Amino acid sequence: MFTGLIETIGTVLEYTELDTTSSGGNGVSIVVGDCASILVDVHLGDSISTNGVCLTVTEFDEAKTQFKVGVAPETLRRTNLGDLKKGSKVNLERAVTSDVRLGGHVVQGHVDTIAAITKRVPDGNAITFTFQLRDKENIAYIVEKGFIAIDGTSLTVTAVNYETYEFSIMMISYTQGKVTLPSRELGESVNIEVDLTGKLIEKQIEVNLNGQINNEDSVLHKLIVSLVEKKVKELVK
Repeated sequence: MFTGLIETIGTVLEYTELDTTSSGGNGVSIVVGDCASILVDVHLGDSISTNGVCLTVTEFDEAKTQFKVGVAPETLRRTNLGDLKKGSKVNLERAVTSDVRLGGHVVQGHVDTIAAITKRVPDGNAITFTFQLRDKENIAYIVEKGFIAIDGTSLTVTAVNYETYEFSIMMISYTQGKVTLPSRELGESVNIEVDLTGKLIEKQIEVNLNGQINNEDSVLHKLIVSLVEKKVKELVK
């Protein structure tokens, strides 16, 4: 689990496509450097959020200034990690420990989809960014003043357009200097993790409704049957 508060910006030192004959898939391995400050208490097998994606550390260099991770094909399909190359900058955050203050919001590091940057408008010393989702169904989980993680950064939604599948956030000047988003161009993609709360509520409602509909003794089932019978009688007349 993560908080969405970026600790440092790392640099991709190596980006290697894995040999499908030896790995059984077409994933990649990535070596990230310029991040010694966050590796002091990180061990092999620990998780580091890299542009919002929870990845497992598989190697360190001898001086522990860089780390290596593997990225599976499914992760490449879901995220923008396939767009990275040597020299790319990435947001980094270690997994939380029990004594960490939750200054952002609960972020799993499980990216739902990507979005393209469609607008960038200065507002005083802040910047308003607008994004359009690739997978449009995720707009249902985005609400004004709700949480969202963009490339792993915990941000507040300031506006939502459900017709164009777009949403906006405002980034203050302090945050601009701590994350990669201000350096991104229009049309570039970012990783999106919607707030888990909305998905949990939707699933609970779905399960509850299905249970009532399939239960002949439930109030909802009886109401539906009554309404159908009433409508049939009206049509027969």
